[in-house]
Amino acid sequence: MGDLVWHSLVLIGLVGGIGIAALGPGGVIVTIGLFALTDLSPSAVAGTAIVTHVATGLMGTAVYLRSGQLRDPATRRMSTVLAASAVAGTLAGVLLNTVLPGRYFGPLLGGFIAIVALLVLYRDRYDRRLARAGGPPRTRPRRSLPLLIALGLGISIVSGLFGVGGPMIAVPVLVAIGVPLLPALAASQAQSVIIALVGSIGYASLDAIDWPLALLVGIPEVIGVVIGWRIAHSVPTRGLTYGLVVVLLALVPYLMLR
Repeated sequence: MGDLVWHSLVLIGLVGGIGIAALGPGGVIVTIGLFALTDLSPSAVAGTAIVTHVATGLMGTAVYLRSGQLRDPATRRMSTVLAASAVAGTLAGVLLNTVLPGRYFGPLLGGFIAIVALLVLYRDRYDRRLARAGGPPRTRPRRSLPLLIALGLGISIVSGLFGVGGPMIAVPVLVAIGVPLLPALAASQAQSVIIALVGSIGYASLDAIDWPLALLVGIPEVIGVVIGWRIAHSVPTRGLTYGLVVVLLALVPYLMLR
């Protein structure tokens, strides 16, 4: 593996960490980078990517605990339900990855990326509607326990399958059901810790983690989470949002055809 690839993976880890904390859908960038730039098998791509999210999930949870979102009882309840349901869901995703023929991984990943990009666009439009209306409505859609359990299972199955971070799916989906952005980011970070831990154990048992690559990507990814948290609290993220959408959509044909 050449120096250019190694440097590219370091940069991918940093950008992915920023995206995780500032926008939510950042973890997929690591999966894309490992899939596109290395010769790892689909299981090793997912396993190596998901183990990096242990540290980013812990860091993301810590910073949102510090800023107060995870001290709110409603957000804490939501994050607890999402995390608990992620145990079974992540294991199911890991098992699905092992039985999925390798030739289908790229097309499925590409289709998944396209869906994520559309969810990010939806969330941006939702935020702009709220801004024009003067802020969130006084009564938001009720997040019932069965709905949160179903969301937790679905998010973690996909995360376990592709080795992506939970926030990239959870944040747009939670916003779509009426959760404000910062609580959605906070709850998804807590869930991502469980997804990453369970997924890492599952893929490690299959010897499907490249530990040197995980460190190469994971260290700058943690640094990126801190930077992304500061961005989320201090600057408008619309430019970053549209930039991420453009990049994701541009990668879809390559992933599907690789």
